[in-house]
Amino acid sequence: MDGKEYNKIASSILLGVLIVLAFLLIKPLLLAIFLGMVLAFVLSPLYKKLLLLIKYKNLSSLIITLLLILLIVIPLWFITPLLLNQSLEIYTASQELDLVTPIKNIFPTFFATETISNEMTNVVYSFISKITNSTVNAFANILLNFPTLALQLIVTLFVFFFTLRDGTKLTGYLQSILPFPKNVEKKLFKSTTEITYSVLYGQVVIGILQGILAGVGFFIFGVNNALFLTLLAAVAGIFPIIGTAIIWVPVAIFTLIGGNVGAFVGIAAFGILSSIMENTVKPAFVAKRTNVNPAIILLGMIGGLMLFGILGIILGPLLLSYLLIVLDVYRDKRIPGALIEPEKN
Repeated sequence: MDGKEYNKIASSILLGVLIVLAFLLIKPLLLAIFLGMVLAFVLSPLYKKLLLLIKYKNLSSLIITLLLILLIVIPLWFITPLLLNQSLEIYTASQELDLVTPIKNIFPTFFATETISNEMTNVVYSFISKITNSTVNAFANILLNFPTLALQLIVTLFVFFFTLRDGTKLTGYLQSILPFPKNVEKKLFKSTTEITYSVLYGQVVIGILQGILAGVGFFIFGVNNALFLTLLAAVAGIFPIIGTAIIWVPVAIFTLIGGNVGAFVGIAAFGILSSIMENTVKPAFVAKRTNVNPAIILLGMIGGLMLFGILGIILGPLLLSYLLIVLDVYRDKRIPGALIEPEKN
């Protein structure tokens, strides 16, 4: 082995060790870093317009960062106490709630014998208990981990600021280290942009709007703990296929069991409108950007939720889609109807 080969191997080993150490160093902050970059991508059009007016990158980035802080802090300041109170009210009410008697009246055959009746009763109360306990535990974990979450938020804002300010340099650097020809690099960045817009705007933003629309029905027809249920509907709306129906359908049925037919019809009407958005507005928006198989989005959201928590709903499908883009670039072809659907002419 001559000196050049030895130096090359030693340099590769040193580079590998440094990469591993750097990864271990930032691993606890990876989620915050990625989120900051995604938010910078979302608000970059606003930053570019502001930069044309102000002409100073630092000031423009600072103004957009302060705007983001206001968008995060103000809603949390007012909504968090209400959500905590309503979640506790739901938990307390669920302990005294009698759903078994109305269900017996609707489905008497399921409660034909005492043994079956007891089993069905245990199933109903076990289901309610698991849902309410999970919800309360989620809020409790947020409060207990507040210092860590605050630190993560600071890192996110820090990354957000510098990604906005130095986004062009960052893109140029990434292009310089990618082992692809220029035309492939353009395709890679174009596909990445399309996927990001698809997930963030098509799935997340429109999904939240679906939840809010269903929530309007909760408020109008006087559903208890409407704010909390609206939040759950907004989160459910982000998931493709699942949608807001998993929230508004049980609420509507519960009002019907309680004898309020008018509320049932109204809540169902707003819920159906919300579901119509799922099948009309969302596909129309996503189709303008890219043709991503909904199964990929759903798998990414579920896996991201299990791995990263609530933010994984956004990050999971993005990471999975980015992987598919890179694989697609390496193959330099698409598989029609498979992971990434063919573009329509």
